[in-house]
Amino acid sequence: MNILAHIYLSGSSELVLTGNFIGDAVKGRKFEVYPEMVQFGIKLHRFIDSYTDTHPLVHKSKFLLNSGYGKYSGIVIDIFYDFFLSENWACFSNVPLNEFIYTSYEILLRNAKYFPAEVKKYFPFFILRNWLKRYGSVEGMQEVLTKMSLRTSLPDEAEFGISVLQKHHSELEDHFMEFFPELINSIHQNFRIFFPEIEYRDRFLPSA
Repeated sequence: MNILAHIYLSGSSELVLTGNFIGDAVKGRKFEVYPEMVQFGIKLHRFIDSYTDTHPLVHKSKFLLNSGYGKYSGIVIDIFYDFFLSENWACFSNVPLNEFIYTSYEILLRNAKYFPAEVKKYFPFFILRNWLKRYGSVEGMQEVLTKMSLRTSLPDEAEFGISVLQKHHSELEDHFMEFFPELINSIHQNFRIFFPEIEYRDRFLPSA
């Protein structure tokens, strides 16, 4: 999952959200230097990544991108799933997406003292460019993929990626909408994080 989903899946704790946000930048056992709830968020981040990477529905999504992205297909699907989370936001939260995004920025700014150096370096641009909002549009998706190809090993296949997103929109959305409630369910069971604002709660969460 990508950044918007990681933040959403953190629940109500600011420190858990912060740990989840910095999870990719904290390697190995380096998480042990952080406060307990930041550690919890880093562990949650790793759980989300592992669960996602091994889920059969995610593998179906990745298959659609293999001819252009190969082993990097999972990275693109993570980004695409943020797009579908944005499109279907009302199914998962009663808080308007824009309000959620700006509240998240405020929380992260308050807790920036916990950011590793590489996160501190890119975070001002992350806010200024409003990346969480950009995940909700096709144009934003193309911009994200293009910029990632310039600064990472992601192949420069943004045009191909967007063509797949548009051609297989319904199929990819179906994958996401079946997968994401299962991920929420697993997080609830393993981390006891509650998502009280979810529409169709009985479908998404197990009985108490």
